[in-house]
Amino acid sequence: MASSPLSNPSESLHGDVLHLLDRLPHLKHGELIQLALATIVRMAGDDIDRLDWKICNASLQDMERAFKTFYPYRHVRKVAIFGSARIAPETEEYALAVEFARRVTEQGFMVITGAGGGIMQAGNEGAGREKSFGLNIQLPFEQGANPFIEGDRKLVPFKYFFTRKLFFLRESDALALFPGGFGTQDEAFECITLSQTGKSSPVPLVLIDKPGGNYWHDWNDYIHKQLLKRGLISPDDPSLYTITDRLDVACEAIASFYRVFHSCRYVGNRLVIRLNLEPTDGDVERLNATFSDILVKGRIEKSQPLPHETLATEGLSTLSLYFNQRDLGRLYQLIATINQFGKTTEESKHPERK
Repeated sequence: MASSPLSNPSESLHGDVLHLLDRLPHLKHGELIQLALATIVRMAGDDIDRLDWKICNASLQDMERAFKTFYPYRHVRKVAIFGSARIAPETEEYALAVEFARRVTEQGFMVITGAGGGIMQAGNEGAGREKSFGLNIQLPFEQGANPFIEGDRKLVPFKYFFTRKLFFLRESDALALFPGGFGTQDEAFECITLSQTGKSSPVPLVLIDKPGGNYWHDWNDYIHKQLLKRGLISPDDPSLYTITDRLDVACEAIASFYRVFHSCRYVGNRLVIRLNLEPTDGDVERLNATFSDILVKGRIEKSQPLPHETLATEGLSTLSLYFNQRDLGRLYQLIATINQFGKTTEESKHPERK
C-alpha cells in the first residue's frame, strides 16, 4: 500500500497494517503471518527493554534480507564452505578450497561462504561470482567482503552471528569444512549437533584437509578418545561426517548423497523420505531387515503422498517410517544404503536440483 509523502511514519504504518489485516484471509501464508503479528502484539504488552526490541528488529531485518536473496535460487542445491579467514592465498589449503569450489559448481551446485578472507575467499574465487553467495558479518578485525563477492547482489550483510548461522544451515544442502580456528570448530560441532539431534535435515558433511594433512584426523582422534569411548556420543555418530584429503572423494560424498535420496520431512509422526527413483519390493525388504532397530513401530513402507506432500513429491517416490528420532547416525547409514539402489537415472545425474 503506497503512502502519501506527507504522511508521518505512524500514519503510514497504521494504514499498512490495516491493509495487511484486510488481506490476511486471502494471502497464501496468511495464517502464519497472523501468528507472527500476534507474537509482536504480545511482546508489545510485556515488560521488554529497548535493547530487546533492537535485537528483535535487527534479527528480523537480517532474516528479511536473507529470505529475499535466497528465494530466487531456492530450487538449486548449495554447498557451504567453512574454514579459517587467516589462511593465505599462497597456501596449499587455499588452492585446495579454490579447486573444490570449482568442482562442485561444475557439478551444478552453488557455493555459500562467510564472504571473508582465507578459505571463504577461496570458495568464492573457485565458484565464481555467478555461482557464489556471501553471508557477511562485520568484525572489528576483519573488514568488508572479499573481492570475489563484494558488491554482488548475493552478498547478504548480517548483524548477528546467530541469524547468519541460521541461513548457512537452512540454505545449505552440503557442508564442507577446511582447517580453521575457533569459528570453524564451532561450525563443525554445531553442524554435527544439529544433524545428531535431528534439528536439521540430513546433509552430507565433509571435512577436507590437504593431502597428507592431519588436522581433521587429530580432531577425529579426540572425538573417538574423549567422546565415543566415554559413551558421550552414539557409536554410529561418526557416520554423520566424512574425512578426506582427496577432492574426488569429497565431491563424490556430496553428489552421491543425492543420487537416489532427494529429501525428507516429518508428516505427523512419520518420517517421509523422498526418492529420485522407486525402490523395488526387494530393496524395501532389505531396508527393513537392516534398519528395523530405528523404528518405533511398523515397517519401512512405500507410500503415497501424504497430506501437504502432493506438490513437494511430484515426480518422486516416497518411503515412510516411524523413525525413533534418536539414532541419526543410523539414519545416515540408511540414506547411504538407499543411494545404492538401482541404476543411475537421468534425474540422479543432477543432484543439485531440488
